[in-house]
Amino acid sequence: MRNYEESGFLPPAERTPSGYRVYTEVHAAALRTFIALIPAFGHARAGQIMNALHSDSLDDVLLWIDRGHEQLLRDRQTLDSVSRAVQDLTDFEPVLEPRTIGELARRLGVTPATLRAWEEAGILVPSRESTGYRVFQAEDVRDAELAHLLRRGGYPLARIALVVEQIRTAGGTDTLGAALTDWRRRLTAQGLAMLAASARLNEYLKARAPVP
Repeated sequence: MRNYEESGFLPPAERTPSGYRVYTEVHAAALRTFIALIPAFGHARAGQIMNALHSDSLDDVLLWIDRGHEQLLRDRQTLDSVSRAVQDLTDFEPVLEPRTIGELARRLGVTPATLRAWEEAGILVPSRESTGYRVFQAEDVRDAELAHLLRRGGYPLARIALVVEQIRTAGGTDTLGAALTDWRRRLTAQGLAMLAASARLNEYLKARAPVP
């Protein structure tokens, strides 16, 4: 409790003549609020919210909460886009033979320069022949198809590179599908935690003295 108070997560406590801190129901409400904020917004953001609240900066409190909801919305949109892209990838005819950069560019309807830019961004990692020419295997074509789908959806190359890396790490789209299901469960849990945290925060605001 003392650490939380010193960090600004709890309001300052009154002291007895002998110097002992006196914690009240208001402090208990603050503690419940802080604990509820952690699964909703993370420990650091929860601390920022409580500090802003105890500095009577209600606008900052609402700003941090709005940013948390905004991030959750972006995560949901990214998840939906990746889920659709993975589903679309299962409908593509498998590519068995290696492709050159020109052949892959024609398959996607893009320019070779676009594929080279994707390679520079870490989205594609083709092997090379002894002559130095790029060779795109089946996994490379899959990654290029996914990048093409997400690029049409307006996603920046840096974010696409992260998604493609997840697929490589997962070992393919089937395994990634299970990971996306787990991701959706976690986002749902976070959304529910935000609702619970908002209720606790509202209770704490009522328990505190009116903010000027």
